[in-house]
Amino acid sequence: MATQRKYLVREFNAFITCYICKGYLIKPTTVTECLHTFCKSCIVQHFEDTNDCPKCGIQVHETNPLEMLRLDNTLEEIIFKLVPGLKEMEKRQEEEFWKKNKPQENGEDNEGPKAKKAKIDEEEDQEDQDYHRSDPQIAICLDCLRNNGQSGDNTVKGLMKKFIRCSTRVTVGTIKKFLSLKLKLPSTCELDVLCNGEIMGKDHTMEFIYMTRWRLRAENSYPMVLQYRPRIDFG
Repeated sequence: MATQRKYLVREFNAFITCYICKGYLIKPTTVTECLHTFCKSCIVQHFEDTNDCPKCGIQVHETNPLEMLRLDNTLEEIIFKLVPGLKEMEKRQEEEFWKKNKPQENGEDNEGPKAKKAKIDEEEDQEDQDYHRSDPQIAICLDCLRNNGQSGDNTVKGLMKKFIRCSTRVTVGTIKKFLSLKLKLPSTCELDVLCNGEIMGKDHTMEFIYMTRWRLRAENSYPMVLQYRPRIDFG
């Protein structure tokens, strides 16, 4: 019976090390534009100076490359299994860092590891929420389309404040979620979002709709008007 070959960790180094710092990938983060992966802290710091991928040089994003980053939790688990003690060492260093850089007002650090991890996760979530903050903004009027033959429980009311301002990269799908939340619609209620009478796809961004559907008509003024209505199911 043939014996199975044993592999050394260094044989996988090309796949589990960061191109920037040359160390093992910590919180592996992939650039969705080119699929190259780096340590999260390394790539975030890199994007403070340039919008290009440090490995292939492709422009990741015109204004906010952080929007194109995604954590790779599966790869992180694989690396921790391949490299003995790496997970414990990173956890210890992380706790020491926060102990030195985030002391309590009274000079004592009373937070345990779980509390610190929760705070770190909260800060990462905040980073995700801030991705669109520096993007170009657009003003939109969300108008309820009432002449659709709907009545009774299927009637959708209009917003009290129908003018909003958002990132040009916001999608129609996000607008639908916003409307459902503001109008307190049941989960069974589906909405169509229209521009100039044409139903928009859920992946269309506000920038795409403005450039291809709104501004091309001379009679259209600013802000851009999007209409919404309950979806009519003929099935």
